[in-house]
Amino acid sequence: MDWPGVCTVVIPCFNEAAAIASVVRRVLIYLPRVLVVDDGSTDDTARVAGAAGAQVLRQPRNEGKGAALVAGWRQAQAQGSSWALCLDGDGQHDPGDIPTFLVCAAQSGADLVIGNRFSNGPPPMPPLRRTVNRWMSRRLSDRAGQALPDTQCGYRLLRLDLLPRVRLIGRRFEVESELLLAVLQVGGRVEFVPVSSRPASSPSKIRPVRDAWRWWRWWRTACPSLRRSPHPPEHGH
Repeated sequence: MDWPGVCTVVIPCFNEAAAIASVVRRVLIYLPRVLVVDDGSTDDTARVAGAAGAQVLRQPRNEGKGAALVAGWRQAQAQGSSWALCLDGDGQHDPGDIPTFLVCAAQSGADLVIGNRFSNGPPPMPPLRRTVNRWMSRRLSDRAGQALPDTQCGYRLLRLDLLPRVRLIGRRFEVESELLLAVLQVGGRVEFVPVSSRPASSPSKIRPVRDAWRWWRWWRTACPSLRRSPHPPEHGH
């Protein structure tokens, strides 16, 4: 697999000027195409990311992580990429784990590879957020009929030609869950790989109560029933 030729790294950002340059420079060690989606930042995120070597796609206003990811995926696909590796711009995801995702996709034929922050014990996040993450993963595992250990991790590798076949309406953090079940629903293969997790360099944009309520509303009204497609995706690895 010619990963440098087929994969764009998509980093959604909102006010991450303090961390994004370091993230971009470390990612460029492994993959040459980095697209930072500046989701209406009011700080210097766009300029700093561009100076570090990233292409920058600027959203005119803050629309949420889900909207930023979809915009980044579409841009990457329009520029010829067939894969997108996504990670956060606040420094909590270690770019040193990138080869693990690439090896897993190449060897397993997975369509979506997700980082598992719980593989080596509890990750460094507030207890309430950790509890909410585990609760969401249990709900989604029950719905999918298989173990999904870390459904909320934003560190993931996606095969982009699935996008026309999946329905994504989430505009914010619920997109992590929505994408996972949507890929399973169309017969895609999902794998998890262990990743390290570090404290973010800036306060988390996640608000456990507010975002859990938004997730619950998605779960009750829009979560797919997981009627699997009889025609799984064809793999062009």
